Amino acid sequence: MDEMRPSSGAAAHLGLASLFPQGLQAIYGECRRLYPDQANPLQVTAIVKYWLGGPDPLDYISMYRNVGCPGQDIPEHWHYVSLGLSDLYGDNRVHEFTGQEGLSGFGFELTFRLKRETGETAPPTWPAELMQGLARYVFQSENTFCSGDHISWHSPLDNSESRIQHMLLTEDPQMQPVQTPFGLVSFLQIVGVCTEELQAAQQWNGQGILDLLRGVHIAGGPWLITDMRRGETIFDIDPHLQERVDKGIETDGSNLSGVSAKCVWDDLSRPPEDEDDSRSICVGSQQRRLSDKDTEQIREALRKGLEINSKSVLPPISGQRHSHDRPQQSVGHLQTQQNSRSRKDSLESESSAAIVPHELVRTRQLESVHLKFNQESGTLLPLCLRGRLLHGRHFTYKSINGDTAITFVSTGVEGAFATEEHPYAAHGPWLQILLTEEFVEQMLADIQDLSSCESKLPKEYSWPDKKLKISVLPDTVFDSPLQ
Repeated sequence: MDEMRPSSGAAAHLGLASLFPQGLQAIYGECRRLYPDQANPLQVTAIVKYWLGGPDPLDYISMYRNVGCPGQDIPEHWHYVSLGLSDLYGDNRVHEFTGQEGLSGFGFELTFRLKRETGETAPPTWPAELMQGLARYVFQSENTFCSGDHISWHSPLDNSESRIQHMLLTEDPQMQPVQTPFGLVSFLQIVGVCTEELQAAQQWNGQGILDLLRGVHIAGGPWLITDMRRGETIFDIDPHLQERVDKGIETDGSNLSGVSAKCVWDDLSRPPEDEDDSRSICVGSQQRRLSDKDTEQIREALRKGLEINSKSVLPPISGQRHSHDRPQQSVGHLQTQQNSRSRKDSLESESSAAIVPHELVRTRQLESVHLKFNQESGTLLPLCLRGRLLHGRHFTYKSINGDTAITFVSTGVEGAFATEEHPYAAHGPWLQILLTEEFVEQMLADIQDLSSCESKLPKEYSWPDKKLKISVLPDTVFDSPLQ
């Protein structure tokens, strides 16, 4: 994939800046501000550039040696900076140039801080492959990352036996946003976390857990430096932190407004054999495709999530991407390693206005529905109910295998096409389920065992009086080629 070579930044430093694209120059300039004595850092570069058909979207990953700040107990570490998620060239070879006033490319580059081991003289290169993997996800899904987002990775980041197996994202503590001729570029730092810390971020919010990590030097400290040798979670190190998380969940609920997931739903109101009935979205059936407008509307249901203490609304159909200005929302990017996604397969979150359904797709009321989730998605149901619906919010599961989407809404959410009179409503493959507070409490009592990741599958829950059934199934059920 990659080779190591001296950074092109050295040439720019020697007065050859005119030979280098302006987007590249701008990022190099910010790096030189931090590292004036490292004009020629080691760099990982894609041998075949993405715009020439190569597999790796990042043209370069620069690697710097950061001395830390002993006075603040910040250790020496390696600092990685990507180049390629933003528009480096301004000639449409990778990103569409839309002018200087907006975002450059996706509007950000990734960074990563890895604690330097004693005696280590050169930076490990595995973080470059990690960053390429995240960049591939962004390019394939067109979903941008924002501070507070979490990424379920399910594997040690360095392929070792480490407990650091997932990631949170935050603003880089040293690098400042850069205004380039092709738009604005900010720097998002990857922070390695343990499974228990990821789960806490899902149940509460990513920013809250990042703040806790900053307060524990062993777990990251003020600059959130990842230590792959860390064997204890922040809750092992300081058990009182769990109380802060529990209090935050009780007070704030969860700001995770949705996840990409393995899920399907069936309409039990009619026999699924009726091929003209587009309400039936079944495992093994041929997927019906949403229009671009409908797909964008579902995407907005996560992208435009609920701001804390604001009135709950679901968003309109919109043809525009909004990839910034959502500081209070967290997005779940599940199963990133295992799945290669199409450009419209995942969702995000922001704040919004009311739904205006696409006129050509009829919204239908359903009598009875069956929801199916894989285990990881199923374990988030208590979070969906307790952390979102009981706080007057909504939560969306968007299938990574097709256009299917399931949005749970509370009675306080405006603009939903599900109502208390007709709590199950479908708009193409998008299902909305409206749950009253009383029914949410009942469901929480019935699905207590779902919080355990060791539950035996399959599991089924049924509420005959509500005509609702939920199954939690093995991953293999969702791996049909027709999905």
